[in-house]
Amino acid sequence: MESAHVTAPASLLLLEDDELLASQTRRALARHGCQVHWAADLAAARALLDTLPALEAAVLDQNLGADNGLDLIAPLLARFPECRVIVLTGYGSIAAAVAATRRGARNYLTKPASAGDILDALERDPGEPGALPEAPPSLQRLEWEHIQRVLDAHQGNISRAAQALGIHRRTLQRRLKKRPSPTHFQQD
Repeated sequence: MESAHVTAPASLLLLEDDELLASQTRRALARHGCQVHWAADLAAARALLDTLPALEAAVLDQNLGADNGLDLIAPLLARFPECRVIVLTGYGSIAAAVAATRRGARNYLTKPASAGDILDALERDPGEPGALPEAPPSLQRLEWEHIQRVLDAHQGNISRAAQALGIHRRTLQRRLKKRPSPTHFQQD
C-alpha cells in the first residue's frame, strides 16, 4: 500500500547486492522524490559514505554474500547521526530484527517491500509496535530463528555457529539455503 502522506527523504543510501532489485527499488524511490545512492557491497558503501555531504536515510540489505549489511550501521550513524536506517532482507527473523535495532536500525522489513513500505518504515516511530502474527510460528520457522540467533551471537561465523549448534558446518550451510517461505510465518 503506497502512502501519500509519507515524506520521502531527500537523500537515501541503498545497499543491495541484487542489481535488478536495486534498480527497481531505486526507480520506485526516485518517483517519490528520493535521490538514491546505490552500493552493492560494504566496501563500496563505505567509500560512498565518505563522498556524501548529507544522508537522511539508508536501506540496508542484511545478507550481501560474505558481507553483512548490519556492519554498515555503526559507521553510517557515526558520520550521519540523524540518518534513519532500515534493514531490508529476504532472511527475516525475530533475532535478526532485534540485532538490527540494537545496532541502531529504525526498522526491519522482509523482502519483497514496495517503495511505500520502505518509506512507511522510515517514518514509523521505532517504538511503535509492529504487526505480529496471530498464529504461533511453525517448527521450521522456530528452527530458522534459532539458527539466526546463534549466527548473530557468533558474528555470522558459520563454523563457530555450527559448533555451538552441535552440527557440521556443511549441514548448517544446507539449512541456511532452505530458508522458510512466508507461509512458515503461519501455523502449519
